[in-house]
Amino acid sequence: MTTLSHLILAGAVTALATVANANEGDPERGAQLAAQGDGSGAPCLACHGADGSGNNAAGFPRLAGLDATYLARQMLAYNNGERVSPVMQPNIDNFDAQQIQDLAAYYAAMPVPATTTSTSVSEEVLALGEKLANQGDWDNYIPPCSSCHGPGNRGVGETFPAIAGQHPNYIRSQLNAWKSNQRNNDPNQLMTAVAERLSEEQINAVAAYLGSQSATAE
Repeated sequence: MTTLSHLILAGAVTALATVANANEGDPERGAQLAAQGDGSGAPCLACHGADGSGNNAAGFPRLAGLDATYLARQMLAYNNGERVSPVMQPNIDNFDAQQIQDLAAYYAAMPVPATTTSTSVSEEVLALGEKLANQGDWDNYIPPCSSCHGPGNRGVGETFPAIAGQHPNYIRSQLNAWKSNQRNNDPNQLMTAVAERLSEEQINAVAAYLGSQSATAE
């Protein structure tokens, strides 16, 4: 290989490495963005908390410890209209792709809160939720949540997020969004197919059960 060819190849490799690094999130920059916002809306921590634990009463999800690629994909979905939220969209619209990667890296690096959401539902409701989460309802073609979201429903990679310890109000709102086709950015419409078969009673039960579970492995 000629010297010129070596130089061209080296330049190409360097360029690819630069692009790859640019697409990686920087948690320190993400922390600044989370605290400051995009200049046009509220900072992320105003809704999701300084520790990324979210808020059940307001329906704001926990972000801390979720997969970075999953988080980035959801933020981009708000930007391009695949997901709709009157709260999220005005607060995420002005972030560019790199800033979204930085925010995702920041929240993914945060410790997963060990606390669970307290619930006042009955033992019967929690039992129904546990059955749906871990065994499913095969008579009605409803697989268990854990078949995709993994052991303990603590997430599998970048596609299936951790839902154990997630706030019940958020889980409930998202299941209803899948069911009404207001959200449809899942692979192969898996969540839509499941949510459409869930009754209101089942949605409330599985949301309550998952919210009552520890978000960390015991």
